[in-house]
Amino acid sequence: MYQLLRKILFGFDAEEVHYFSMNIFSFFCRFSFLKNFLKKKFALQGNNFSREVFGLTFSNPVGLAAGFDKNAKYLEQLEILGFGFVEIGTVTPLPQEGNRKPRLFRLPKDKALINRMGFNNEGAKAAAERVKNYKQRTTNCKLIIGGNIGKNKITPNEDAWKDYEICFNELHDAVDYFVVNVSSPNTPGLRDLQQKDSLKKILSHLQSLNKMKKNQKPLLLKISPDLNQNDLADIIDLAMEIKLDGLVAANTSIRRNNLVTSQNEINKFGAGGLSGKPLTDDTARITKYIYQKTNGTIPIISSGGIFTSQDAKENFENGASLIQVWTGFIYEGPGIVKKILSF
Repeated sequence: MYQLLRKILFGFDAEEVHYFSMNIFSFFCRFSFLKNFLKKKFALQGNNFSREVFGLTFSNPVGLAAGFDKNAKYLEQLEILGFGFVEIGTVTPLPQEGNRKPRLFRLPKDKALINRMGFNNEGAKAAAERVKNYKQRTTNCKLIIGGNIGKNKITPNEDAWKDYEICFNELHDAVDYFVVNVSSPNTPGLRDLQQKDSLKKILSHLQSLNKMKKNQKPLLLKISPDLNQNDLADIIDLAMEIKLDGLVAANTSIRRNNLVTSQNEINKFGAGGLSGKPLTDDTARITKYIYQKTNGTIPIISSGGIFTSQDAKENFENGASLIQVWTGFIYEGPGIVKKILSF
C-alpha cells in the first residue's frame, strides 16, 4: 500500500510534500477512533524492546533523527508511529529560514536524499515551548525527546560557543538529552568546528553549564561520516576526555561515491548532504570503530542508511545502543519501526 502512495508523493516537491503528509496525518489523529487504530497498527506493544541508555529509559531503540521534526510540531504523531525517541532540530538560538528552495532532492534509484536545508527552524524558544506543552498534555509520556542544537548562520565561528550555550539553556528544561551538531555540511564553516580545539571549547563549556544544573542532561556529539581516521580518533579521544554521554554516528555526507543516479542528475541537484542507503556501510563501520576504540564505554546512536531489520542488527552487533532512521522512513513508510524490530 505504501509503495503505491510513495509513487504518488514522489511526484511532488520533496519538502512541500513532507509537511503536507505530516499535516494530513495530524488531521487523522484528531479523531480518537483513527488515532487508536493507527497506534495499534504502528506502535509496539509491551515492554519487550525497552532499554536504558545514558540514564534514560527508551520504550524501544528506534528513533527518528534530527531534521524530520525540526520545530517539535509532530511529537504526538511520531509516537503513534512507534518511535522510541525523536530528535528535534537542528535548533538555533534565533529563527532562520535556511537556504534557498528547492533544497531537498530524492535519488530513488539509490534510496537516498540530498539536502541543503541550512538549519531552517523557528528558534530555540519556540521549540522549547512546544516540547513542554507536549509533555504537559501527554499522560505518562514515554517518548524520549532529544534536542539537536547548532549555531545560526550569521554567527561567526569564534562566537559559536555562545549559540550552543543559548540553545542549551533554552531547551534544558524541555528535552531529555542534547546532541551538539557541528557536522552538517549545509552551514558554511560549521564543519571547521570539528577541529579538536574548537570542539573542546564548545563541549567543555556545555559540560560546565550542565554540571551547574540541578537536573543534568546527557550530552552527545553528532559526527561526520567524512572524517579521516586521525580526525575521528581525535574526536573519540576528546569525547572520552571530557566524558561525553554518547556519540551519534553519523551526519550526512558530502561524498557522491558509487551512486546509481546519473552524474548529470546529481550535478543538477548541486551541493548538500547525502543520506540514505549509500551510507549504510559507513554507519556500520564507524559504529564498530568507535565501539572498539572506546571498549564500549561510550554509548553510540547509529544513524545513516538504516532501512531494514538486518541493517539494525548489524549496527547493534557492532556496538550501537540505539539507532535512528530518517531517509529510511521516507522510503520504507510508517511501518518502519515494527519492520526494523522484527529480527
